[in-house]
Amino acid sequence: MEKELSMYMDPAYYTNRELSWIKFNERVLSEARDKNLPLFERLKFLSITESNLDEFFMIRVASLKDMVHAGYTKKDLAGLTASEQLERILKQAHELVNQQYSTYSRSLLPALKQNGLEVVVSHEDLTKEQGDFADRYFEENVYPVLTPMAVDSSRPFPLIRNKSLNIGALIAKKDDPEKKVDFATVQVPSVLPRLVHLPDGKDGGKRVILLEEIIERNIGQLFLNYDVICADPYRIIRNADLTIDEDEAADLLNEIQKQLKKRKWGEVIRLGVQDSMDPRLLKILKKEFHIQGEDIFRVGGPLDLTFLMKMYGMEGFDHLKHPSYKPQPVPAMMNDDDIFTQIRIGDIFLHHPYMTFDPVVNFVKQAAKDPDVLAIKQTLYRVSGNSPIIAALAQAAENGKQVSVLVELKARFDEENNIIWAKMLEKAGCHVIYGLVGLKTHSKITLVVRREEDGIRRYVHLGTGNYNDSTAKLYTDCGLLTCSEPIGEDATAVFNMLSGYSEPRKWNKLSLAPLWLRNKFISLIRRETSNAKQGKPAHIIAKMNSLCDKEVIAALYEASAAGVKTELIIRGICCLKVGIPGISENISVRSLVGNFLEHARIFYFLNNGQEEIYMGSADWMPRNLDKRVEILFPVEDASIMKEIRHILDIQLADNVKAQILQPDGTYVKIDKRGKNLVCAQEYFCEEAIERAKEQMPAEVHSERVFVPAEPMD
Repeated sequence: MEKELSMYMDPAYYTNRELSWIKFNERVLSEARDKNLPLFERLKFLSITESNLDEFFMIRVASLKDMVHAGYTKKDLAGLTASEQLERILKQAHELVNQQYSTYSRSLLPALKQNGLEVVVSHEDLTKEQGDFADRYFEENVYPVLTPMAVDSSRPFPLIRNKSLNIGALIAKKDDPEKKVDFATVQVPSVLPRLVHLPDGKDGGKRVILLEEIIERNIGQLFLNYDVICADPYRIIRNADLTIDEDEAADLLNEIQKQLKKRKWGEVIRLGVQDSMDPRLLKILKKEFHIQGEDIFRVGGPLDLTFLMKMYGMEGFDHLKHPSYKPQPVPAMMNDDDIFTQIRIGDIFLHHPYMTFDPVVNFVKQAAKDPDVLAIKQTLYRVSGNSPIIAALAQAAENGKQVSVLVELKARFDEENNIIWAKMLEKAGCHVIYGLVGLKTHSKITLVVRREEDGIRRYVHLGTGNYNDSTAKLYTDCGLLTCSEPIGEDATAVFNMLSGYSEPRKWNKLSLAPLWLRNKFISLIRRETSNAKQGKPAHIIAKMNSLCDKEVIAALYEASAAGVKTELIIRGICCLKVGIPGISENISVRSLVGNFLEHARIFYFLNNGQEEIYMGSADWMPRNLDKRVEILFPVEDASIMKEIRHILDIQLADNVKAQILQPDGTYVKIDKRGKNLVCAQEYFCEEAIERAKEQMPAEVHSERVFVPAEPMD
């Protein structure tokens, strides 16, 4: 198939994945720069850009550095070697970081002050009263926690933890006539709040200062016999890319636990310092961390802007935030029937966070208690810290039901959490499968097997997002509750395959990666191409997180060249280029970055008027199609198909949050002048509220009037 599409695989037709990701983070940053947004929402978005960038360096940049060290010269889909990618990434990352700090210092800090919250930038700016408060705070709360570490001939340079904030200092003994300079360092303790509240001003405004400023102000107290020549904060990012040789790992659980410890001490790949840092201090850090050039980021403000998320949580500023949205009841489930009866009536569509995630939790909870339920099977990738689903699965096992859970131990940065509750489930009597060798299980599926009057019936939940009740309030996802017999049979086959049986002879409705999902997608795209060539109606709409699979992109180019109108809604990475003459002129790409994180995967194909809609867990990325267990499922209920098409139409009409990909690779917001404003996320919130109201039982307003009896004569 790749040969057939080879004419569309010229590297000039593709954007490098990592550079596209930086463009995505720029779109997140543009939200922080948008003065139409409430001020505290802007703080939140700036914090997100920082945490995004940290993860990007720990994984993606780290991986490229590993390639360079290994002498790997293979080019990516855009024709760039690892070293060429690094060079371009670092240039753009520096520009992004400069924009971050410009936004913080020039826009957000003055706006905060105007709105009654002053961030004291430097400890030198404290008043006498504030300084006394800061010193007392240091003495009572901070000093007992600190561990200052000097470096000299008997004390080597300490191991500095990944992402920790530290203060480096140059010190000299007070009685040393030669004034020999030594290096010392102290970690800013993460166990203490980074935002320290100062006494309110006379105007009633709130004032805060960062913890590192208080430590810096009092650093002389840590080295009493020394003169402190200078003190400046620094922060490192290490390689945190877990590489596990699964074939050699006899026990995957133990291997991951070992690798997690190593993550804290990987190669330093980024050093963050303030642009005012003393050159002598910087020289020592460069030498000790073996870092130089563009890997050093000098910033004009506080290191690690993720503290802004803590600021977002401060009380008293709700008027500077979006009103919180409460997920609404699902109209089809607003009755007194039990959940299994509701599903038997007809397939139920779930749209989170506009609709509540409770039905998914209750599906497992009711199954755990129902005496007629024989078995519960579920895949788990990321769950919340105190997950009600985990508790329900444990209860189901204790109630004597067959409970099988596939736990994905390789869910990045959730490995530790997953290990803890996987062990807990085992103790409760669940059969736990720890993923598959060489593959991540990313599919979202739950199967409940129930004994009923007319025999065994299977109930299935399929979704685009994780079984995480916390993120379900923040991520937009879709789900389907069904008791369709063909889907039930496929669900059983999925779990049998995951637990060790071979693939079944036939599948009814579900398509799986890495088995044949790639071919499924390409054949669906090429069917539209064939229809267009024959003059039949052809149209593709696809919504996902990321698009970077070369073969899929080539198939989309082929479709576009044949005249297929292709509308892509892609939140993050997009390696496809629009507007290439004769290649991608019929393709549009839009990205929606809003209050909720767009996470649903929806695929629409016109199919000569016989519309087909699919949803699933997979993006169009090589890792999803080749290295993960993913599920794609069809939507066949006519009313649900209409609902999903409505969702796509509203997102395509969005002119508030949408940013449109241009032929030069930039993203541009839509000119809203003279147009009715459509913000898809706000639209769905309002719509969900209205629909829930419509389903509310009408209140009976009958009045009882008690008339006193007439007095008897």
